[in-house]
Amino acid sequence: MAVAQDKMTKVCVFLERHVLPPTPLNYQVVYTYISQVNNDLNSAIERAIASNTLIDSLFTEQLYFEHLNQGHATEVSMIENVNGVINSLSKSAQHTEKQFINFAGHISECMHSLDENNIKNSRIALTRLDQQTATLLTQHKQFKQQLSNAKQLHEKTKKQLNTLRKQHIIDSQTGLYKRHYLTKQVQIWANQHKPVCAIAIQIDNLDHFIDNFGDVIAEAILSKVAKQVQKYVFQSGLAGRTAKDQFTVLLTDVDCETTNLIAEKVRAGVAKLRFISSKSALALPAIKLSLGIAQQQQADFEQLTKSASNAAFKARSLGQNSFTAEH
Repeated sequence: MAVAQDKMTKVCVFLERHVLPPTPLNYQVVYTYISQVNNDLNSAIERAIASNTLIDSLFTEQLYFEHLNQGHATEVSMIENVNGVINSLSKSAQHTEKQFINFAGHISECMHSLDENNIKNSRIALTRLDQQTATLLTQHKQFKQQLSNAKQLHEKTKKQLNTLRKQHIIDSQTGLYKRHYLTKQVQIWANQHKPVCAIAIQIDNLDHFIDNFGDVIAEAILSKVAKQVQKYVFQSGLAGRTAKDQFTVLLTDVDCETTNLIAEKVRAGVAKLRFISSKSALALPAIKLSLGIAQQQQADFEQLTKSASNAAFKARSLGQNSFTAEH
């Protein structure tokens, strides 16, 4: 009892220290960390603490999906299993249909080779064969209907699983990718030896909107900025939400000039946004952005995003729109 109480106290202290809301997900991640039962998760948190990485709800969500949640792997396995069943049924149906066709051919040959000297017995045999054929055809029809039902179930299940998968990788507030999906994608590019560029997009005055106009306005700001980000990187890269007030765009196989051009388009697009209060009809302040650009040959997501984030803070401190970190 004392041990459990001590763990709960440490969890609360950790949540308070990092200003994390006591949500079930945050509690599970931190409790697992305090319990020292998941080495990979503990190593990730220790690295974050050592490098002064911001530990917020988006970061803990990433840890949860990477180290604690096995649901996605199970869903993928379910889809593969269902696909296997459907493929097996389809092959079986095709094989059975061929057998029926061959059987019907044999019947036709039999009719042409009837013995005129024993017509009665021949007719009886053919009648039985005809009945067997009808039975087999009925069974085949039923099997095809079952196969059709199975295919419909497969499509429905696949859609449901795809919806769940989307919930796993898409941030519901902004429609952009979550951190853990970006992490996996960077690892894929690293394994392919592709250089990766990152653009950190920091909303400098989001807290001002929250404090003065409320969470609803702040959420609208996030959504609008996210749409501008999506607009300019839809086909050229991946955009994700990596902190409460920060987005990160990942680009591969592009040069620095192209990266700077995309960053400038995002900045200019956001600068055109205007908001008016529905209560007072007064114009709200302009959205202030700081952008940081970083590139790595052997990309590591945490290092890359931290470098880009530091570059964004550098841009803000210098009064610039953007700043490019040294390679």
